[in-house]
Amino acid sequence: MGWDLMLEYVIALSAVASGWSSYFQSLLSGFGLHIPKALSAAPGAADGAVFNLPGALIILLITFIVSRGVKESTKLNNIIVLIKIAIVLLFIISGFAYVKPENWTPFMPMGFEGVIAGAATVFFYLGFDAIANASEEVKNPQKAMPIGIMGALGVCTILYIGVSFVLTGMVHYTKLNVSDPVAFALQVVGLNSVAGIISAGAIIGITTVLIALVYAQVRLTFAMSRDGLMPKVFSKVHPKSQTPVANTWLTGAVAACIVGFVNLSTLANLVSIGTLAAFTVISIAVIILRKKNPNVKAAFKVPFVPVLPIISAIICITLATTLSWVTWRAFLIWIAIGVVVYFTYARRKSHLNETH
Repeated sequence: MGWDLMLEYVIALSAVASGWSSYFQSLLSGFGLHIPKALSAAPGAADGAVFNLPGALIILLITFIVSRGVKESTKLNNIIVLIKIAIVLLFIISGFAYVKPENWTPFMPMGFEGVIAGAATVFFYLGFDAIANASEEVKNPQKAMPIGIMGALGVCTILYIGVSFVLTGMVHYTKLNVSDPVAFALQVVGLNSVAGIISAGAIIGITTVLIALVYAQVRLTFAMSRDGLMPKVFSKVHPKSQTPVANTWLTGAVAACIVGFVNLSTLANLVSIGTLAAFTVISIAVIILRKKNPNVKAAFKVPFVPVLPIISAIICITLATTLSWVTWRAFLIWIAIGVVVYFTYARRKSHLNETH
């Protein structure tokens, strides 16, 4: 499970950084500035592209911020979240007047199968599960965690429904195959000044996602290392900042290399299959844990077990089957590596295994 989540978080970090890079370059172009094509995107993303330099640099910057300590990065993150919500609301309000219902005709051009295929590659909701990684630093996790997770998911769902409604109403969906669709749609309808504000806001807003993903990945590998599943370097903390500095920089370095050389489409598919696999395992685990420990008292329990978890697992598996064989092959190779690591190293070193 932890090995799968490592794929999910580090690839998601790279994918989001790729989107950040596109909005950053869109903002620069408004001032007549352009990054050389060779350094503007990953190979295959654009003609002549060799390395996504902006994406790699923002990951390294976020890595530096997180390595300074949770307190500093949390304060910055809280400020940026407010800006992000304001920017999303600005787009919905300013773009609503330009919505043309005919852009929704036909409403489901590729049928229900198209909806399923699209849903399988959507990962903008990703991050609510990462809240659980901070449970050790929450005063009342049994109560706060369920509220935080469901609250975050609910707010994001409402906001993104609004964004999707306005975005596809402003511009026909066939024209939105770009890496900065919100700014693009505003430019199409002539709201260039708002597009500039949105691009700037997107840069700031996406930064919060990057911080959350770096933090989640570091906390995950920290916990695995502390249990003995990974080398001790991942759980070694700096005496002053009390943060796993080496772990943080290793995460940042790997993600920076990935965003530099892998295009967004490939990253999105890898994030999706990693996430769907993780949610499938979690759904099954809920049933197993409930059966093993039926009398455990908890502030929150998943309702309608086993029906709800079974439905969840079936949906996740169905969505995963729509992804390409190339994506599946990469995922299976990663899992195979994880199995080898577990049986040759982690199984012998795990402190949890020693207690059973």
